[in-house]
Amino acid sequence: MSKRTSATVANGAASKDDRQSSPPITDKQKVLLSTDAGHFSLIRALHLADLITELNGLCGILSLFSSMRYCLGDPTQHGNLWAALFFLPFGLFFDFLDGKVARWRKKSSMMGQELDSLADLISFGVSPAALAFAIGIRTPLDHLCLAFFVLCGLTRLARFNVTATSIPKDANGKAKYFEGTPIPTTLGLDALMGWWLSRGWIHDALPGGVWFSGTVLEVHPVVLLFMVHGCLMTSRTIHIPKP
Repeated sequence: MSKRTSATVANGAASKDDRQSSPPITDKQKVLLSTDAGHFSLIRALHLADLITELNGLCGILSLFSSMRYCLGDPTQHGNLWAALFFLPFGLFFDFLDGKVARWRKKSSMMGQELDSLADLISFGVSPAALAFAIGIRTPLDHLCLAFFVLCGLTRLARFNVTATSIPKDANGKAKYFEGTPIPTTLGLDALMGWWLSRGWIHDALPGGVWFSGTVLEVHPVVLLFMVHGCLMTSRTIHIPKP
């Protein structure tokens, strides 16, 4: 749900346009990123908003690691699953906050917009797919379906970077609508998995069970929710008005 803009904009989620009215990349950052400007030039080039975006990415990474730790441990101990779910709403918080800070400080950057997209892909694409794997959506066909979901998120972010400037704007320069569902709406899937976890509906108890068990087509039907959500993210006909 990035908020970075200049010639291109980063993601398509709710507060992305917070950075659309920001000025173009600063000369100082251009110098630091494109020339040999001494030690730690990359760190010195980051704006405060960029550092907040990094926290969004950190939340996604920690969620991913928590899912992995659960898979390596006792499947009856769910603490790491709850931790994986816990980090993701904080990713959304930082995703909103970085745009607000960018507007406040009147600073925007090409690097910032790229950070936004990459952080969102981790927090709202890869991490939910890893969590789905951790709770038991693990057949080979499940893997392909979850990969489709992640690739839809990746494609949505890339498309928004290219097309954001062509979306109609309001008087303040903000896009009037989202084209397709914003990628942070995958938090709805996270909430659903949290509900399943609270009821003990994981692994063999996943809702809908498993279809075609023992065959090459073995699949958990709940994975279709991820595929449908992926299609909604990449839709060009769905226009969601911005608040």
